[in-house]
Amino acid sequence: MTDQELDRFESELRRMKPAQPPEGFVVNLKIDSQLAKNLCPGEESGSSRAYLWLQWLRWLVPATAVIAFTALMLRDNYAGLNRQPTRAQDIGKATAAAPTIKADDVKIDQELVSSFDAVAKLPGGEPVRFRCQQWVDEVVVSDKSQGVVIANRAPRIEVVPIGFETY
Repeated sequence: MTDQELDRFESELRRMKPAQPPEGFVVNLKIDSQLAKNLCPGEESGSSRAYLWLQWLRWLVPATAVIAFTALMLRDNYAGLNRQPTRAQDIGKATAAAPTIKADDVKIDQELVSSFDAVAKLPGGEPVRFRCQQWVDEVVVSDKSQGVVIANRAPRIEVVPIGFETY
C-alpha cells in the first residue's frame, strides 16, 4: 500500500462507527464482572487469582493422572478377588480338593510396558519430576508329573520422585 492509500483507509476507519456487540455478550460480561467484584472486593483484576489457580493446576494435573492410572491398574489387578469362595465350607472344600503341587520349573519375568516423566510444582513452588514406569510381572509354575501349569500376569506401576538439578 502506498502512503495515500493508507491515509484514505485510516480516514475511512475513523468515520466508521463500531457495531454493537450481541445482547447476550453484554449481559454475560456484566454478570462476570459483578461476580469478580463480589469474589475479590479488594482486587481490581483477577490476574493474581488466575495465577494461583495455575500454580495449583501445574501440581494437580500430573498428580491426578498418576492417581487415576494407579487406580485403573489396581482395579484390573484385583478384579478376580470377587470370584474366590467366600463361605468357610467352600474354602475348606477347595483346599481339600486341591492336590499338592511340586514345582519342576519356575519362571519369573518382568516386562517394561511404558515409561514416562511427569513434572509438577509442589505447593512451596519447587519443581519435582516423577519417573513413571508400567511393568507386567509374570510368574509361571509347572508340575510336569501332574501336567499342571499355573501362570499369573499382573501389572505394576512404579512412581519415583526425581529431583531437578538447576544450574
